[in-house]
Amino acid sequence: MVRTSRTSSFLPGRRRLLRTGSALLLAGLALAAPARADDAKVRISRQPGFVYLPAVLAEQHKLIEKHAKAAGLGDVTVEWVNLTSGAAGNDALLSGNIDIVDSGSTNMLLLNDRTKGDVKGLCGVGTTPMMLLTRNPDVKELKDFSTKDKIALPSVKVSSQAVLLQIAAKKAFGPENATKLDPLTVQLGHPDAVAALASPHNEVNSHFSLPPFQQRELQDPAIHKVLNSYELVGEPVSNAIFYARTGWYNRNPKLAAAIVAAIDEANAEIARDPLKAARDYVAATNEKTPPETLVEIMKEPGTNFSTTPYGIMLQARHFYAMKTIKAEPKDWKDTFFPIVHNLPGK
Repeated sequence: MVRTSRTSSFLPGRRRLLRTGSALLLAGLALAAPARADDAKVRISRQPGFVYLPAVLAEQHKLIEKHAKAAGLGDVTVEWVNLTSGAAGNDALLSGNIDIVDSGSTNMLLLNDRTKGDVKGLCGVGTTPMMLLTRNPDVKELKDFSTKDKIALPSVKVSSQAVLLQIAAKKAFGPENATKLDPLTVQLGHPDAVAALASPHNEVNSHFSLPPFQQRELQDPAIHKVLNSYELVGEPVSNAIFYARTGWYNRNPKLAAAIVAAIDEANAEIARDPLKAARDYVAATNEKTPPETLVEIMKEPGTNFSTTPYGIMLQARHFYAMKTIKAEPKDWKDTFFPIVHNLPGK
């Protein structure tokens, strides 16, 4: 009886010691493991086009992974998803299938308004002049387009090209005729539009393009330029930016900073050695344009690879005037997260 009593009195104490030891061990493991509030994976969509060069370099050189690790986030998985339009990117963002869209700023402005500020820009990626091209020899300027013409755009009405076409129409036909050419537009991804324009039998005979597709198209003597977006508005326009939902941004402060730092590093690589950057782009995308031609594109007025957003208010004011968005931003910072508010955006 005594032996049983002594054993019984010992076991609860032993259990307490084991529980205390286990608690101390778990606490020690928790202290040893790095604190992690940010996600271990980020999914980013990207479209075809040379304006996405910084994102291509970030993927190929694993720059986001590098800066995430430097920020103490350990190994972050970055999944890149190729999409053909900003509209597809917006659908994927709202459905939760991706975390960040890399597309034109018009697509971000549209979601920013429709979600009442839940979607905002993370940073700029790049700006490049966009050209409206045609194979119709009778079309020399906008007023020459007729119902027999079809103009390819990545997204009708809301893409950067669609907005610039409306701005051009206002200048050509008057403010009340901004949408005069909209019935001629059709949605096509840039690679498909290049193929359509090359075919004399395709009903799509015009394309509001972007580099390097427009340079490739202009090699055909039957194709010529109608307008240049930079010449039209006189300033660069961000036709590639990163944007995300507020919940993701608030949950991932370090990862968001790492992504912006990665794009900054990619831009520094481009500035330091443009030819190497062009060669890396060609290798990553199987682009048919020679790297030397891509370097020449980098020198064109209106081409700029930077995390600074450009032309945001130009497009926002147009959207508001067209009643495409309900609320007019007072400043570009209203539509971007604070991480880039120190930059000289416009």
